[in-house]
Amino acid sequence: MAVLVDTAMWPAHGRLWAHLVSDASLDELHDFAERAGLPRRGFDLDHYDVPEERVDDLVALGAERVPGAVLVRRLIASGLRVRARDRR
Repeated sequence: MAVLVDTAMWPAHGRLWAHLVSDASLDELHDFAERAGLPRRGFDLDHYDVPEERVDDLVALGAERVPGAVLVRRLIASGLRVRARDRR
């Protein structure tokens, strides 16, 4: 069971964004995000969007830094992944 963060590479609002997920449960993810001071509005069904400048802080709090492909594979394996076609 781990909280994972990928490399910030998604541009929006003049900055780059990363994803924060849990490979165990949404409760674990929300608890971690709350401890990290992430706003709930950053949650998008199966992940939090986090600005690039917060990634090192999240790692210091215990998140595991992984490549995006690894993050997606582990999220799918956890059963928590919400597919793009199911987001509507």
